[in-house]
Amino acid sequence: MTSSDPCPCGRTDPRGRPLPYQACCGRYLAGQAAPDAESLMRSRYTAYVRNDEAYLLATWHPDTRPADVRPEPGTRWLGLEVKDHRQPDPDHAEVAFVARYRVQGRGGRLQERSRFVRADGRWFYRDGDIG
Repeated sequence: MTSSDPCPCGRTDPRGRPLPYQACCGRYLAGQAAPDAESLMRSRYTAYVRNDEAYLLATWHPDTRPADVRPEPGTRWLGLEVKDHRQPDPDHAEVAFVARYRVQGRGGRLQERSRFVRADGRWFYRDGDIG
């Protein structure tokens, strides 16, 4: 993937054109803090597409972080749709999304309402409800 390729998260500009990876999630995977929970969630999806386990672990809240985030072997992420983004207060947010994937020829969907918290000026994935 080059910096000008469309970002895997599917975010578009105001005209509906896909944002390039570097102008979208690439900067967050390179170390810049995501400005909001939706941007963090999108960058985490991109990290799954790119198999960036270090980023996934670094952006997972320490209270709920698993020891391992490796997906099932052969998982191919196909697309992301953000359904809702709510921020009830400055340090808590929820993002509802559907992510499509394929594993060994079988398609699937991950539908989740994720919860995020902000600590020390950075957003972290805390947990979520799948359904």
